[in-house]
Amino acid sequence: MRLRAWTTALCCAAALTGYGTLPADATPPGIHEPAGTADSPDSLAVREETPMAAPCQGGSSGAQILVPEQTTPGSDVPERPETLHAGFQQADKALLAFTSRNNRFTFTLGGSLIVRGSYDFAGAVDNIDFVPYDIPVPGDFASRQKISMDVSTSHIVMKAVARSQLLGPVLISIDADFRGGARGSYTPRIRTAYVAARGFTLGRDVTTFCDLQAAPTTIDFQCPNAYNFDFATVIRYEVDFAREHMRFGVACEFPAVSGTYNDNFAPIPQRMPDFPFYLRYAWGADLDSHIRATGVIRNLYMHNLLTGSNTSRIGWGAQLSGSIRLGRPFRLFFNGTCGYGITPYILDLIGSGLDFAPDPANPARMQTIPMWGGQAALQISLSKRLFMTGGYSAAGVGTREGSLSPDEYRRGQYIFGNMFFALTPLCTVAAEYLHGTRENMDRSKGSANRISLQVHYNF
Repeated sequence: MRLRAWTTALCCAAALTGYGTLPADATPPGIHEPAGTADSPDSLAVREETPMAAPCQGGSSGAQILVPEQTTPGSDVPERPETLHAGFQQADKALLAFTSRNNRFTFTLGGSLIVRGSYDFAGAVDNIDFVPYDIPVPGDFASRQKISMDVSTSHIVMKAVARSQLLGPVLISIDADFRGGARGSYTPRIRTAYVAARGFTLGRDVTTFCDLQAAPTTIDFQCPNAYNFDFATVIRYEVDFAREHMRFGVACEFPAVSGTYNDNFAPIPQRMPDFPFYLRYAWGADLDSHIRATGVIRNLYMHNLLTGSNTSRIGWGAQLSGSIRLGRPFRLFFNGTCGYGITPYILDLIGSGLDFAPDPANPARMQTIPMWGGQAALQISLSKRLFMTGGYSAAGVGTREGSLSPDEYRRGQYIFGNMFFALTPLCTVAAEYLHGTRENMDRSKGSANRISLQVHYNF
């Protein structure tokens, strides 16, 4: 009994410290590789893989603590089903898994501890994240330098998979971090909470407009300002076809409208969901390269105080995105977006009040605002443990007959370079440089620079 207890304790300690060599096919935390057929919506991305870790059984409850170590083909290590959402800021494999005796139910618990520190110089961003929209224009004595430390993006992930004869595997997933309240309050926040089966997803998840595999890894939680990583309450259907080279998805999502009102109009609750949809084509030996075309249709409601009736404006957006492997060490990430009244789908413009604005030629009329965004980044894998990434991103809005004031946002730029190194299979350290600019409608400008360091530990 004592020997068994000591063995269990050592296995648990190894799991928590990440002791051991990095497996040849393992992906260090913070490095996301595009998924191929294993990410099929019809199969709920349930992977039957040889795990990174051997099970250390601590009793007859069915719980397994997985210890990072190399496994060899043909060993008696049991395979562990794992549900993974591949792409930007998605959870890595959990180390703790509970499986029923008949293997019809699996529960996993995991997460990440993310500690980052940053220093702004030659201009500071009025945000814990690097958001070009929040760069002061003009700057003053309070916006020259700033130091920040943050662990609020650490998160906890719980997943359960029940295998039903009628629905197949049914996935329930909850992901929470500590960004729910005022800055620095560390209030828990539900990032995602959904159930998925047979290609359908119901609940809160990353918006369907977002191509999760089209963004590079960054220390900055905001990521490139032209990207569209955000959360929404969704009802979504996705299906693979053409031997899983093609995927189509369509959804209705709870809308987030941010407009500019005058004395003639007032906000009202929205009456129509957003309708994003996409078509994706993947290729390569493991389907690890892809391009994707995405669109969204919106109906933006408001109340006309002059007529006493409700009215609406149509918003729409289009995007081309992808991730392409360019030889063995290189990978290209990109996305380009344009449209009218689509602030929830361009990160720099979320909550900016630029979905629509009064027509200066006719204040009794509202008009949607044109906007655009684009980013590209190149990742170089120098070894199994080390990679570097650099990229450029820009987002902006146009004007329709001078509908925006001179001090309103016109364009923002985001330039970055970073390096990630896997100390162990569970722990990654990183460094990053960021430069950003904001330009207003009157062509006045502000800029900021940031150096960041991060430790990312998975559990």
